[in-house]
Amino acid sequence: MSPKQAPRTPGERTSRFAGAFTPGRIAMIAVAVLTLVFIFENTREVKIRLLIPEVTLALYLALLATALLGAACGYSFAARRRK
Repeated sequence: MSPKQAPRTPGERTSRFAGAFTPGRIAMIAVAVLTLVFIFENTREVKIRLLIPEVTLALYLALLATALLGAACGYSFAARRRK
């Protein structure tokens, strides 16, 4: 029997969050927090040119949009890999 399937003894207490905070999840939370701090510390206006149009907007919006696009691409590739 694997440890996850082993029967519990009556006196044994386990937390329902025991497996929630793995080292990988903690690292991802830390990276996400640092990314958000970096994004929201850069608030000045910048000009962004994508092919032809030139847009002026806050740098944090451009960084946030890029981060969300990168996360969506990463999720998409990971989902395809699992199939």
